Amino acid sequence: MPVETSDTDPRTPYQLPFPQDAQDEIVIPDAIAEDERIWVPQAENVSFRPLCLNRSQGYWMNLLRVRKSGVLSRHRHPQPVHGFVLKGRWYYLEHDWEAREGGYVFEPPGETHTLVVPDDVEEMITYFQVNGVMLYVDPYGKTMGYEDVFTKIEMCRKHYSEVGLGADYVDQFIR
Repeated sequence: MPVETSDTDPRTPYQLPFPQDAQDEIVIPDAIAEDERIWVPQAENVSFRPLCLNRSQGYWMNLLRVRKSGVLSRHRHPQPVHGFVLKGRWYYLEHDWEAREGGYVFEPPGETHTLVVPDDVEEMITYFQVNGVMLYVDPYGKTMGYEDVFTKIEMCRKHYSEVGLGADYVDQFIR
């Protein structure tokens, strides 16, 4: 099909009109923030840095940072989880593999696993996309607690308010 008008902008052919109901992009130039206030504490030496908290589709993406060795949590997910190790390494007690720096992990729905950071790892940072809920379970599989995108948002609001960034600081990550 012949071009009817000349194109002076090389991006134009594949740019479509921006839908009016589309949400804004999230662009985070320094995702591994040096400002400690950005990291939301979950437990002693365990924190997360939100990247995207999607209420409408029920998932969240964050960086999980652990600055201690040992067992972090036993949990399962009813939906798939994706992880990419940025720093350090970790493993699940239930498997014989180790998630290492630069490695990708796919967690299938329904599997229970216990995250462990080895003794010689000073800091572990992993990017996770968690779809749906994360269920904390006891050794017999009984649910002891949970996290979802809404509890993550509330954790962020509380923390950001306490550290002076303001409760609405988290809004930039919510879609």
